[in-house]
Amino acid sequence: MDSNQPIPMRSRSSVGGKVRGFFQFETSVKVICLIIIFGYFLSYFETVADALIVTPGYFMPPLVQIWTAFTFCFVEKHLWEVLVDIATVALCGKLIEPLWGSLEMMTYFAVTNFGVVILTTTYYLFLYACTKNPLILFEVHIYGLAGYIAAVCVAVHQIMPDHLIARTPIGNFTNRNIPLTLFLVAVFLWLLGLLEGRYPTMFLAGIITSWIYLRFIQRHRNGSRGDYSENFAFVRFFPIVLQPFVSILVNPIYYTCRRLGIIKHTPVPPATSNTLPLSSVSISMGGVDPYDMERRRQIALKALNERLSKATDSSRSKALPKSFPQSTIKSSAPAISINIPTTSSAASTSHESLIKFPEGEQNKNQLP
Repeated sequence: MDSNQPIPMRSRSSVGGKVRGFFQFETSVKVICLIIIFGYFLSYFETVADALIVTPGYFMPPLVQIWTAFTFCFVEKHLWEVLVDIATVALCGKLIEPLWGSLEMMTYFAVTNFGVVILTTTYYLFLYACTKNPLILFEVHIYGLAGYIAAVCVAVHQIMPDHLIARTPIGNFTNRNIPLTLFLVAVFLWLLGLLEGRYPTMFLAGIITSWIYLRFIQRHRNGSRGDYSENFAFVRFFPIVLQPFVSILVNPIYYTCRRLGIIKHTPVPPATSNTLPLSSVSISMGGVDPYDMERRRQIALKALNERLSKATDSSRSKALPKSFPQSTIKSSAPAISINIPTTSSAASTSHESLIKFPEGEQNKNQLP
């Protein structure tokens, strides 16, 4: 190939589209990514890096370096960790931020990282109390976004728990399996000596912190707190065969926290029915968060529209003779639009989903 040959316009446009796509992120995402890159370069200066990361021995009296609880997450010492962190923050900006908003995303970032450093430091202090090994206090360093990566996995589990990723011989692999799977992978790599011990520790702390925040604390637009849906219970992180045993361990902790007033569960009112027009009827299901119902309804309507469009196309092609050329047929029948009015207490505004049927299919789907 001639080196002087000009680059095709399509290649230039695709490269330019990727560059423009990066700058289309919200300001919060770009700021976090730039700080992570800056923190990576600071890690080459050992004195500066030690002043920004958390060391368990310096996180307790008399040397309480409390500022490190807010700076440790922006320091990385390996390039692959920087790339993983940036990819995770970008995923959060594309998938989670449009649903929650920039303020809630930044709140989630701050809460999960602060919870991670508290739980991880407490674990290492407890480990020191059991072993009396001073190396645990002063040679273990806590830094990076391993806990926030786990928190993003938990948030994806909450938003789309049943989204199919792959089919395996032992069952379907969905979003609800991601947090536990990545934690086991991190433990396995630590056993092989490919990861530091802090990484799986921070990852597990991120799972616990983010689940507590999303389950009991997060405030939604309708004024409710947390997500008490059955699909987001802690046991749902584990395989079905292990869920009964996990329930035996976690249920006593949950009921103890409720009795002490640490956790306040406000139940959803039972289902009600009124003699009102269909467009103004709102149905509440006990134990299900209305915000979660609205999110799942939108996903279900999108899947329904795609399946209906595929079904109508296949039925139209089967109705034609085999000798008739299928590729040259274009349906000229106008589409019939059916507006389904729905309401949701979580969104506080009414939405309409549009389902289209061809005119030939109208009589088949006509209600009596």
